[in-house]
Amino acid sequence: MIELKTASQIEKMRVAGRLTRGALELAGSLIAPGVTTAEIDKAVYQFITQNGGQPSFLGYAGYPASVCLSVNDEVIHGIPGKRVLKEGDIVSVDVGAVVDGWHGDNAATFPVGKVSDEAQKLMDVTKQCLDTAISLVKPGVRLGDIGFAIQSLAESHGYGVVREFIGHGIGSEMHQGPDVPNYGKPGRGIRLEKGMTIAIEPMINLKGHEVRILSDGWTVVTRSGSVSAHFENTIAVTDDGAEILTKL
Repeated sequence: MIELKTASQIEKMRVAGRLTRGALELAGSLIAPGVTTAEIDKAVYQFITQNGGQPSFLGYAGYPASVCLSVNDEVIHGIPGKRVLKEGDIVSVDVGAVVDGWHGDNAATFPVGKVSDEAQKLMDVTKQCLDTAISLVKPGVRLGDIGFAIQSLAESHGYGVVREFIGHGIGSEMHQGPDVPNYGKPGRGIRLEKGMTIAIEPMINLKGHEVRILSDGWTVVTRSGSVSAHFENTIAVTDDGAEILTKL
């Protein structure tokens, strides 16, 4: 089901989005050599709950943490724990918060100290994929056009676009219709309408698009063993464009 939100509902999503963005920026500020992923998760939980929200991810389908922290070849859904971050790692942080029944969801990939040129370029291009997709959002645009733009940009650099996991609608539930793939064909897919709210989230691998899930049932890694980057924002479709709801 696709919800078309009213102005008052979108305002509630702005509140959730600001909290979600604050949690993401907090996590990013803590990323450094010697820090454990569990320490970041604890800080995010405290930030969200102390500011009037609840972590969207905690307990979702049994997920055991408040934030997904995916390191290097981990694409998404990395579970925080005792892992110590090291110089040269890259860390994809995905965090969601719910306030008054409405959700925000965002992600970004951060360097741990100085990273390789190829890892930095992957992060830069993945962020560019997200920005390009958002720039296309307006009523009447098809989701295939957005997916095609992401795929074309990523593949022009030789990168792989993850197929098995995609963006999604968001609102009174964290995941709802429509599906928002990061690949596609122009002129295909549903047309965007004013009042739709979607999470656009390119997941781009340095080499190859194939992924697999580890034995913990959550952590998704690249089959090639190469690094992966992930960026995401929650977007509202407006009269003539897009509003990023996950911003301060």
